[in-house]
Amino acid sequence: MPPTPALSGRPAVIFATVGPPSALRIRGEAPNIPVMKHHQYILTGASRGMGFGLAEQLLQAGNHLLCISRNANPDLAATAQKAGVPLTQWTHDLADGVGASERLKAWLQTLNPGELASISLINNAGTIPPILPLGQSHPADLAQALRVGLEAPMALCAAFLGATASWTLPRKVLNISSGLGRYPMASQAGYCAAKAGMDHFTRCMALDEALQTHGAKVCSLAPGVIDTDMQVQMRGAAGEAFPDQSKFLQLKAQGQLSSPAQAAAQVLGYLARPDFGDKPVADVRD
Repeated sequence: MPPTPALSGRPAVIFATVGPPSALRIRGEAPNIPVMKHHQYILTGASRGMGFGLAEQLLQAGNHLLCISRNANPDLAATAQKAGVPLTQWTHDLADGVGASERLKAWLQTLNPGELASISLINNAGTIPPILPLGQSHPADLAQALRVGLEAPMALCAAFLGATASWTLPRKVLNISSGLGRYPMASQAGYCAAKAGMDHFTRCMALDEALQTHGAKVCSLAPGVIDTDMQVQMRGAAGEAFPDQSKFLQLKAQGQLSSPAQAAAQVLGYLARPDFGDKPVADVRD
C-alpha cells in the first residue's frame, strides 16, 4: 500500500498510544513536547496613571497578567483581547491588604511553576492623603494612606514570597517607591511615611531572600517625577498649607515631568536589567 501523501507540504505524522482507552491522548498531543512557558506578572494599581502604562506595556506575547485595582479597566481588557494575552483583573480595595494577600496566596497555590519562565510582583498602588500639616490631618486619611501604601504591599509581598518559596524559577518583587520616601516634605507626612516604610521593609526582605537558595530579587524603586493625578493634586494644593507647591508648578511649566507611558517603560526596563535586585533601594535614573 503506498504511503499516505503529506498534507500542505508537511510530512504526515501519526501517534499511536498503547494502553487502555482512558490513557489515549485525545487532543493529538505528541509525547514529551516541552511546555511553552510564560512570564507571569502581578500588578497593583493598574487602572490609571503609571499603573495603566505598566499594564498596557506588559500585554505582550509570552506574558500573563493579573491586575489588582479598585476598578477594572475596560481599555486594558480590549488591549489584552486584541493582543491575545491572558489578562485577569481583580477589583479589590487595597485598603484591605489582608484580604488581598489571602486571595493572592490562594491563587498562587493554583499555579503550576513548571509552566512559568518567571514570576514578578509589582506593587504600584498608592494614595496621597489631603495635603495638610500633620496637626491638621484627619487620622482616617492617614490610616488609609498607610494601609494602601505600606500595609498592603508588605502583606502582598509576604503572600507572594511564602506561596512561591519552593519554586526555583526567577522571582522578582518590584515595589514602586518615591523620592518622598527618602526626602522629607512639609504637609506630606502620610505619603512620605508610607514610601519610607516601603523602602525599609524592602531592605529587610532583601536580607531574608539572600539567605535562600533560590531567593527572590527585590527592589524598591523611585520612578522619577511623573505627570499623574498625584501631581495634579500637589499643584492644586493650597499654598499656605503646602510650602513646596511652587516646585511642582515649576516642574510642570518647565516640562520636566515624564508621561505615565514613558515612566512605565523606564520602570519595566529597570525590572528587566540583569543587575535588578543588586540594590534593594534604587532610583530608575541610576
